[in-house]
Amino acid sequence: MKQVVIYTICMGALLSSCNIYKKYNRPDVDMEGLYRDPVSVNDTLVSDTTNMGNLPWEEVFTDPQLQKLIRQGLEQNSDLQTAILKVKEAEAGLMSSRLAYLPSLGLSPQGTVSSFDKAAATQIYSLPVVSSWELDLFGKLTNAKRGAKATLLQSEAYKQAVQTQVISTIANTYYTLLMLDKQLAITEETAVLWQKSVETMKAMKEAGMVNEAAIAQSEANSYMIAASIPDLKKSIREAENSLSLLLKQAPQRIERGKLEDQSLPTLLNVGIPVQLLSNRPDVKSAEMALASTFYNTNQARSAFYPQISISGTLGWTNSSGSYITNPGKMIASAVGSLTQPIFNRGALTARLRVAKAQQEEALISFEQAILNAGSEVSNALVQYQTAQDKIEQREKQIFSLEKSVEYTQELLTLGTSTYLEVLTAQQSLLSAQLSGISDEFQRIQAVVNLYHALGGGRTE
Repeated sequence: MKQVVIYTICMGALLSSCNIYKKYNRPDVDMEGLYRDPVSVNDTLVSDTTNMGNLPWEEVFTDPQLQKLIRQGLEQNSDLQTAILKVKEAEAGLMSSRLAYLPSLGLSPQGTVSSFDKAAATQIYSLPVVSSWELDLFGKLTNAKRGAKATLLQSEAYKQAVQTQVISTIANTYYTLLMLDKQLAITEETAVLWQKSVETMKAMKEAGMVNEAAIAQSEANSYMIAASIPDLKKSIREAENSLSLLLKQAPQRIERGKLEDQSLPTLLNVGIPVQLLSNRPDVKSAEMALASTFYNTNQARSAFYPQISISGTLGWTNSSGSYITNPGKMIASAVGSLTQPIFNRGALTARLRVAKAQQEEALISFEQAILNAGSEVSNALVQYQTAQDKIEQREKQIFSLEKSVEYTQELLTLGTSTYLEVLTAQQSLLSAQLSGISDEFQRIQAVVNLYHALGGGRTE
């Protein structure tokens, strides 16, 4: 008995040096310079302490119709429903690992009827309750439980990542519809104006002010604008169908507001990198995957050490060796066993090497997830800044082109300008107006992308 105690103490000291019981700690990751300044070429962004990603999505997306669609998506989206079920699976796995600490119990009744040379039949029975209990002296069950906990946290983070993606995708598709609606409205208004221009040209021809070539060119431009309308309507239908798919419903018309009525945050605080690390659900998921592989490695190490189990039986039987007694008597037994791997053809060593390699892979994925997060934030910031700069210049361009169209039409009436100058001015104005709508959409899209990049839409 003394030898067993000494052996166990020595093994415990050895195990402490092997870190079998050590908990996972986040590795040191360089978070400096994670975001790039959207204006400066070389400088990194001085981050704010307030993170826009912490805002509830209802405060970011204030359009009532959009809020209704997002709520519907959070209730019905197929990907999100699947992610929720994965969380339930992980919860069941954690419960199983926790119950592994308890002894197992089983009822194993047996009965035998035998007769030799037509003698009276002999009936033997036993009603035992069998129990088995594994002692967790070497961290096998502990690391399994911790690994299951990490898996649960990973599945919860994955669910949050899907939820954030669903919110952002619904918002982006919704704003795409608003952009297409406005482009269609301007195109239809321009088509009406150009049709009136054709009528004006015909009247001017009667007065001898323009020729047939001017009328033909004017009609061709009018038809060109009219031909672009079906493409815009097609794009609207496709966007509605895509949004319906996200909402897990049959393709149908989507009720929506107007692009000019939208109000989104203009103060884009991104937060410090540590906040990004704790908020991004995909980063959190990658870290929990790393923690899971850490505990798998510990389990692989613990397999090299003894497995101690205690089993016992308690019940009733009428069989006592070669004797049959009736009624039956109580029977009880207890057995302790220790299994120490000696030679397993390298299987345990191979398993440990695989676990270590998987842990290194998970660490690389975790570091890459952090870099991806910083890159997405930087891209969203520069997208917003670029769209803002373009909008300022585009407004000036549209104002100048509106004056140009007005002046050239007046000059054409006075006979001091050609119809080509009028057509060119009209085409340039339409192009600038459509581009202006696209610029506004890109600015809105940048806000949505930044909110997504900062891990917005989480459920705390």
